[in-house]
Amino acid sequence: MFEPTSLNLPHYPFRLKQTGETMYIFDEVRKKFLVLTPEEWVRQHFVQFLINEKKYPRSLIKLEGGLTLNTLKKRSDILLFNNLGEKTILIECKAPSVKISQSTFDQVARYNFVHRVKFLVVTNGLQHYCAEINFENESYQFLKNLPEYSSADRI
Repeated sequence: MFEPTSLNLPHYPFRLKQTGETMYIFDEVRKKFLVLTPEEWVRQHFVQFLINEKKYPRSLIKLEGGLTLNTLKKRSDILLFNNLGEKTILIECKAPSVKISQSTFDQVARYNFVHRVKFLVVTNGLQHYCAEINFENESYQFLKNLPEYSSADRI
């Protein structure tokens, strides 16, 4: 059974419940309890960070959306939309024990072939990286911080 650990994100009061040996966490976006895994712990913290600190409306956050990449079915962790309903930010969450590496960025970059968002984020709850994509120049640059919703809604 996963024991929740401290992350490099603010602490939030989550609704947890245990049934037998399995711990569950309530997902406020999907409005249901989910099995608490290390990756889910990071995902739920990051969602709360987006809502509470970066002011993204809950209604513009999609979690674990399906996508097809070269005929393979994949799932993106967090996808953010602007107020026009356009995809703006794609976030890949990893368990705290997973080191953020080039292959982690390669994964989210492959997903971006489908989504074509301007910002990519990778987090393991301890380290967070945000890159702005320049499609014209086929380049990217890392940012110090994830954009606030007030600026991202114009993306």
